[in-house]
Amino acid sequence: MDNTDMRLISALRHDARASLSDLSLRLGLSRTTVRARMEKLQNRGEIIGFSVVLREDALRDPVRGLMMIAIEGRGTEKIIRQLQGMSALRAVHSTNGRWDVIVEIGTDTLESFDAVLFRIRRLEGVMSSETSLLLSTRKSA
Repeated sequence: MDNTDMRLISALRHDARASLSDLSLRLGLSRTTVRARMEKLQNRGEIIGFSVVLREDALRDPVRGLMMIAIEGRGTEKIIRQLQGMSALRAVHSTNGRWDVIVEIGTDTLESFDAVLFRIRRLEGVMSSETSLLLSTRKSA
């Protein structure tokens, strides 16, 4: 992927519904070039789809946060299976570094959010955790 592809992806992240004409003006490229690059990115699997974010999606989880989890020993797979069964978790990510797993949590109230944290902290093998509330989303992929 070159700089032009990166600029195109950035423009699409800003407005995935932008017309080829708008994209070509914004990027200083011909419509044919923009179309060819988009097709190339899709065929290579760099772009796997386009999505719509609805207002109700953002309102569904007024309390959102990220919980970083350190897991004792080799229990990561077991804990990930348990986490995947929790309905308040929007995503479960394995990672490297200090934390073994990062989960995205979404609930309707702070009390519900606290209950999710309590439940996760009680899982056998969870050694420590750190949680940050998401105050606002300035950009979403």
